[in-house]
Amino acid sequence: MKVILVVILCLYLLVLSKLILFEFLTIPDIISHFTFSYDDYYWNNHNFIPFKTIIFYLFIADINFNIRVDNLAGNIIGFVPFGVILPLLSKRFRLFKKVMLTSLYLSLTFELIQLVFKFGSFDVDDLILNTFGGILGYIPFHTFTLYKNYKKRENVELKLPN
Repeated sequence: MKVILVVILCLYLLVLSKLILFEFLTIPDIISHFTFSYDDYYWNNHNFIPFKTIIFYLFIADINFNIRVDNLAGNIIGFVPFGVILPLLSKRFRLFKKVMLTSLYLSLTFELIQLVFKFGSFDVDDLILNTFGGILGYIPFHTFTLYKNYKKRENVELKLPN
């Protein structure tokens, strides 16, 4: 089962990397970014102010609803599988704090790669939304664990003599 989960995690990370970093790039473009020889236009609109982009998409932007959903929900949904897979893969990730921090670190890694290699723009709101997605993925696991422990205690109490 662990081998299957590792394969799923690797495939998930490949797909996530493609969607976040390389969605619109060709192989030669990717190579030129990594060698710092990319000289065409790239999205260079970084955001270091928390909730600026989120508020813009929710309340200010005069753009199509689908673009709003793609940008906000896409960042959340993209990290939900990560929050599901981590605690299933290792006991070390069965705590809320560990899943939250690992989701934050993965998101930060993607954002820093975008910043350094000019694949896109750094946005602190992506960190917030991605981390929230990881947390949302963790919630079903945690709920199931609580339910399982409750049932286990209930069964023990029924078997104890009075």
